[in-house]
Amino acid sequence: MRLCGKERMKVLFISSGRAGRPGDVVKNQGDSLIKSGVDIEYFLIEPGFWGYLIAIHKLRIKYNVGQYDLVHAHYSLCGFVAGLAGCKPLVVSLMGSDIYKSGFSRALIRFFIRNKWTETIVKTRQMKELLGIESVHTIPNGVDIERFRPITREIARQHIGYKSDRKLIIFIAVKDRSEKNLDLAMDAIRHLDNTIDFKHIYNEPNPEIPYYLNAADVLLLTSTREGSVNVVKEALACNCPIVSTDVGDVKWVTEGVEGCFITSFEPEDVAQKIKTALDFGKKTDGRKRIIDLRLDSDNVARMIIALYEVLIGEK
Repeated sequence: MRLCGKERMKVLFISSGRAGRPGDVVKNQGDSLIKSGVDIEYFLIEPGFWGYLIAIHKLRIKYNVGQYDLVHAHYSLCGFVAGLAGCKPLVVSLMGSDIYKSGFSRALIRFFIRNKWTETIVKTRQMKELLGIESVHTIPNGVDIERFRPITREIARQHIGYKSDRKLIIFIAVKDRSEKNLDLAMDAIRHLDNTIDFKHIYNEPNPEIPYYLNAADVLLLTSTREGSVNVVKEALACNCPIVSTDVGDVKWVTEGVEGCFITSFEPEDVAQKIKTALDFGKKTDGRKRIIDLRLDSDNVARMIIALYEVLIGEK
């Protein structure tokens, strides 16, 4: 790839950096772009008001000396920082929570889309409709189908140290995020008999997640709002049955996949859908659905690079 007289495109990724590293979603996307021939550098912002405020000046300095072809910020707050730092061309990915928070948040995002950001990516059609701006691009997060792939349940359970042959339901979400709706999951589990195990998975390194998905009989998602739900696509790539509320793009992604069920927010309905998924009793063909939708990370990387190429050609 030769762009702007260079052999490789040079892109600065901006994200929050809790614990000194980007989040798994951002890092996975960066890795897929590197694999596709893009040079990625990271600028991490310390979470919190002062962290974002201080980052504006630091980013302006880094951008001015870095000779980047473009900047790609993830989440609206990082996009605000990049816009105020004068980064151009600037791509901003809105991940879901940005848009669903409040009317004021959406109004501020719309202002930056129209005045500061060169291009904006959203993850689902619903997000685009909520913003009401036709020019934004809908590009879901991709899933690494080389890492997230089916393996035998026995090997997966041995790897995670789960020695039981009981039915296992897993819930993968960070703690203390109200939109993940752990209370609904727990209420639903109370309607099931005590021969079923429930595990809340959090703070596990991303490379371990495929083992949990292959060890489980069902992935449970009870969120009240989401963008493009990464763990659902990862579960599909591992052929793991899914029970989920109708959030983000879950219904679209799982459409037509036997063993995947959409539930209401009533605990009794969630419990009944879990029982139905357990009765299904086998792997799904979700991996084929991911491939058919071209939601593997390589194809998504190509979509993002195509957008980059247009912007760089316009510089």
